[in-house]
Order: sequence, then C-alpha cells, then structure tokens
Amino acid sequence: MGQQPITFLRQVVALCTYPNLLDSPSFPEDSKKRARRILQGCGGNSLGSYSASQGVNCIREDVAAYIERRDGGVPADPDNIYLTTGASDGIATILKILVSGGGKSRTGVMIPIPQYPLYSAVISELDAVQVNYYLDEENCWALDVNELRRSLEEAKAYSNPKVLCIINPGNPTGQVQSRKCIEDVIHFAWEEKLFLLADEVYQDNVYSESSQFSSFKKVLYEMGPDYYNNVELASFHSTSKGYMGECGYRGGYMEVINLHPEIKGQLVKLLSVRLCPPVSGQAAMDIVVNPPVPGEESYAQFIKEKESVLNNLARKAKLAEDMFNQVPGIHCNPLQGAMYAFPRIFIPAKAIETAKAHKMAPDMFYCMKLLEETGICVVPGSGFGQREGTFHFRMTILPPVEKLKILLEKVKAFHIKFLEEYS
Repeated sequence: MGQQPITFLRQVVALCTYPNLLDSPSFPEDSKKRARRILQGCGGNSLGSYSASQGVNCIREDVAAYIERRDGGVPADPDNIYLTTGASDGIATILKILVSGGGKSRTGVMIPIPQYPLYSAVISELDAVQVNYYLDEENCWALDVNELRRSLEEAKAYSNPKVLCIINPGNPTGQVQSRKCIEDVIHFAWEEKLFLLADEVYQDNVYSESSQFSSFKKVLYEMGPDYYNNVELASFHSTSKGYMGECGYRGGYMEVINLHPEIKGQLVKLLSVRLCPPVSGQAAMDIVVNPPVPGEESYAQFIKEKESVLNNLARKAKLAEDMFNQVPGIHCNPLQGAMYAFPRIFIPAKAIETAKAHKMAPDMFYCMKLLEETGICVVPGSGFGQREGTFHFRMTILPPVEKLKILLEKVKAFHIKFLEEYS
C-alpha cells in the first residue's frame, strides 16, 4: 500500500534479532536502550527463546504503563496483561474460556452487525450461539442500548447470553462510539451481568475532529466502584493497525480485569498450551506502547512519521466519504476512524433477480461484477452482516492518495453503468 514502516520500531526489532548491531554507530542510543531492556527480559538474552506464556515480564510492565498514560492515570496491573499473537488470538482465547453449556443453556455471544468475521468464525468453531445486535446506520453506526436489550431478550429463548463484544473504532463501519454510548453499554453489561469484550485495535485511528477515542477501561473506572469492581472486561490492542501497520509481526495484548482468580488460573493454563506468542511480535508491541519521548534523539523522526501516516489516513477517509457521496445510489457515513469505508449501495430489482439466478447474494454479485470489469476487489456487506434489504461493501482506504482517487473514480463510473444496465 506504499506506507513506510516506522523507523524506530524496525530499528529496535533489528537490534533484538541481531544483538551484534548494538555496537553499530548506525543505531540511535534510545533504540539500543530499549533493545537491551527487552533482551534482558528474554531467556538467554535472546529473542529466539520461549518467553513466559503470559509474555515477557518487562513488556507487560510497559503495556501497563502505556494503559495508565492513555487513560489519564487509571491504574493498570501487569499481572492482568497477556501478550498475544495479534488481537485475534486474545479474542479467541477469552471466548474459549467463556463458552459452556448445551442446548438452551449454551453460551450466547452478542456481536455487532456489521461485524468483523473473526467473531462469527470463532463462535462457530466453539459451537457457541451467535447473538446479533444491529448498529444504527441512520445514526452513523451508533450503538443503541434499546437494540442491545431487544437482542438479549430474544436470545434468552434459545441460549444463555453471557458475552457482549464491541468493536471501537468500528470495523467495517468506521464509527467512533461516544463516551455517553460507552457509559450506556457498560451500565447495560453491569445490569445484565455480561462479560465485555472491547476490541480497540483501531484506537490510534481517529480522524473526525468531533470524535475522540475513550477506552472502555477508562470509562468503566470513572463510572465508580460499583461498576469498576464488578464488570468483567477484556480489552485488546495490536501492532497490526494504528500508524504501525505491522500485521506480520503478530504482536498484540489483552488486559483482563475482574476475572475470578480460579478462572484466571484456567486462562493462564490455556495460554500455556500454545507456549508463548512470537517473541519478535512481543518486542514490536513493546515499541508501540513505549515509543520515543520528547528529549530522546529518535523522538523528532518518530513523531514526524507517526503524524504523517495518521494525517494521510485522515485525508483519505475524507476523500473516500466525499467521493462516494457524490455518486447517485451510494451513501457513505462519515469515516470517523479505523481504515475502511462501508458505503450503502442501491441495487436495482433487476440486478437482485439476476443475482438470485446465479445463486449469489446481490452485493456479492455487484462486487464480482466490479472485480471483473475494473479489477477492483472489495468485500460484500453480506460477509459482515447487514440489515435485511440493505446492501454494502467494505473498501480499505490504505492505498496512496493518487491511487485511491483513481480507484474511487473507477467505482463511480462502474456504479453509474451498473444502474443503467439493470434499471
């Protein structure tokens, strides 16, 4: 996609991978300092050794310190931090320990629709019950507690709903939930005794000036001890998104609070089965949570690179939103955060009938036609879930600006031609 890696992160991982470079004058001292600290926490001072199943201790300490800084002093305990193979591994692991029962007592897991398909896949793998709640497209994909309540009450007839998943900022929908919305969700979870899963991997990706990321942990703490001491919460972060884009390192963490000590013991036991997350990914995660600070020699370059990536993404988010909304039959909500556009598309009745004849969902038919005629690959909304009778597709905003403009112009031309052909 043309995005350049963050120099400091790559420097530290390189130093950790090949410690002989620690003597090289080509690397700044602050990168060497971090690499030495990470290596001292590794068995045999080597990235090639297994780590503790929960992760390298000093990296978990850095994650806890990061969470405290991010949340304005809300305490974080390294013992509640678990380093993971990307956020996906953490999400799957937590769901594994939460799912139980059979028949109508089988665990129900509430997930947003549209959703990131990891959730439905893991729920299916664990033979749990998927409980859908719909985001409000007319209100910029906001989360509505009345919809949560409807979903929960209906699900009680065929399952035992125990888990509520939230993706904020949203994938594929790109919304950033307001603090009021988060408070309402936490109150609902407290009231219904639901375990909260907060997927916050896009926390650095907030573009709208009217939006601000608030972590569920911070809001939970500020709501007072009745909530903070009782609501079970697992929150997730990753090296794959944000300004880093280092998905190949498979670095991530989860913070789990208010877990019963016996269940916590079972979680550690479950994590030990997979030995440990990739230690190079743990090192990359450390740099995400412990970047250069003012006064260090790498700070100026780091902040320049970070802001360049995020400013570019913000520009591309606005570009995609504006251009989609100029096309007849396409509507795109504001891209407040994350890395995707999820526009709603009008598909004529004739095209819907043709799709049925091909045994395809209408938006899948649309996306295949788009691919065949333009070479542009987008994902149909039916892959994420959507309200009956509505159609969407998800498109990344990651390509360079000039390429993105060309891509959007091609989508516009295709859509107008598609409407003419099937009207």
